[in-house]
This record gives sequence, C-alpha cells and structure tokens, in this order.
Amino acid sequence: MYCKVYSGATYIIWGRKQCPNNNTELVYSGYAGGGHYTDKGAAVEYVCLPPDPSYVKASGKDEGRMYGAEFYTNFFFASDGAGEDVPCALCRTNHANTAVMTPGKNTCYSGWEVEYHGYFSSGYYGNDAATTYVCVDIKPEYLIGGVNQNLSTSGHHRREEVIAQ
Repeated sequence: MYCKVYSGATYIIWGRKQCPNNNTELVYSGYAGGGHYTDKGAAVEYVCLPPDPSYVKASGKDEGRMYGAEFYTNFFFASDGAGEDVPCALCRTNHANTAVMTPGKNTCYSGWEVEYHGYFSSGYYGNDAATTYVCVDIKPEYLIGGVNQNLSTSGHHRREEVIAQ
C-alpha cells in the first residue's frame, strides 16, 4: 500500500527505533526484513516492516517469503549486537521535500542538511541472494528479545528469521 501526505520527505533510518531529534516525526518503528540470504530469487530491497501488519490474505501459494534481518558482525555495529535483530524507523521531516542517502560522504553538499549519518552496509558478497546498500545509523540499536538463528554466514546483515510467508 502506498500512503501519501502533502508535505515533507520520508526516509528509513536503519538500525534505530526512533527518528533523529531534529523536528522529525516518527511514522512507525519497525523491523528490517527481506529475502533469505540463500534464496537465489529473493527480493533485493530491505523493507521496514511495521509492528502491526494488516493481513488481507495470509495463506496461499508459497511464492515469496519475508525474513527478519540480523546484525552479523560486531566490527561496525553495537559491540554486543551480533545475531540481534535490526530495528528501523520510518521518519518524516517537514523541513525538506527530498531526502537522499549520499554514499561515501560524512558531510552534505551545499544546500543540503544532515538528517543522520552511519555506515554504508549490505549483505555479504558471497551470499546467493543480492542485497541493496543501506545506511545503518552510526550508533545502532538492536531489538531486545530477537531470535538469533546462529547460522554460519558472513556479512553485515543476514536475513533468516521468518516473519511472514
């Protein structure tokens, strides 16, 4: 479902449960999800799943699957975050009409302002499934009580816990 509002720009902050404290509105706090890292036909994009889904149809053919995302390494992320589930927040700012991620920069170009900064991240290059690049907040949180699947893989994000099918 696509929803609209008549002002502001939206973006997802990966690795945080809240929006930055810069006059930004929290639309919802959710869970990072996507395809399984071993599925060759998995969707590439991560999604920020809301905590209160509305199911129209919950059964049928097994065409696509949604899995939760976990931090895999402690190198860049929270020192005790390996295996923990990745939160996300859908944020809306009223002081901008456009919000973009600028990879490889820690400052904005002239005329632009920082919303948040973090680490450029994706899944492990050796996994079967492709992933997209996202900016994970520089001080990431994780979801307490998340399920650690303890599967042997390598990469910054791995997607393994079934959230919905």
